[in-house]
Amino acid sequence: MPTIIHIETSTDICSVALSHKGEVIFNKENHDGFTHATHLGLYLESAARHAEENNLNIDAVAVSCGPGSYTGLRIGVSTAKGFCYGKNIPLISIPTPIVLCEAVLQKEMTGKADLLCPMIDARRMEVYAAMYDLNMNAYKAISADIIDENSYAGDFTDHKILFFGNGAEKCKETITNPNALFLNDIHPLAKYMVKPAEEKFKKQEFENIAYFEPFYLKEFVATTAKNKVLGDLQQNSGK
Repeated sequence: MPTIIHIETSTDICSVALSHKGEVIFNKENHDGFTHATHLGLYLESAARHAEENNLNIDAVAVSCGPGSYTGLRIGVSTAKGFCYGKNIPLISIPTPIVLCEAVLQKEMTGKADLLCPMIDARRMEVYAAMYDLNMNAYKAISADIIDENSYAGDFTDHKILFFGNGAEKCKETITNPNALFLNDIHPLAKYMVKPAEEKFKKQEFENIAYFEPFYLKEFVATTAKNKVLGDLQQNSGK
């Protein structure tokens, strides 16, 4: 069984875990917002040192590949690629919705639902969402969905759907179908990446380190702060 370092930075939580023989033997998390650039390198170094102290050779690095925060994904993937390149070990990518589903399945919190719908927050009433059955077979491919009262109406006819992730909270008051169930405080964390990462390792499903990029789903759109715009207008009007 492999020894794998797992990196998760797709949301505002930064986490790193080390697994050996399917068990998490090291885990670090920071829930204080977007501080990935500060903490990720330190966590990765600590995980590598823990492996060395226990005479374990790191066989691969698994990274959550998105969709999610543009900046978080860039930091996580670039760090993982650099580590793999330096150690000459393979890179494994795990979609963020899979990580979220693993959190629910490991906690045995599916309840009466027969479909899982992880949601990752996007702008306004938009989410990145996918659906899986309880055996993790894809029911609905990942997409950027703008949520309204009719969202997933056809799916509710035959299914009870469990919504979770940082995008689900804002949908509670809009998705009111009785077959819609909601679960709070489910986050994509490195410690939930072990099972899907090991499955990919066994199948030798590795990424090309040189060319691999995160799955953003949508192009990054830079915004300008409102006070910056007002300041520029005032400055221009004074000329």
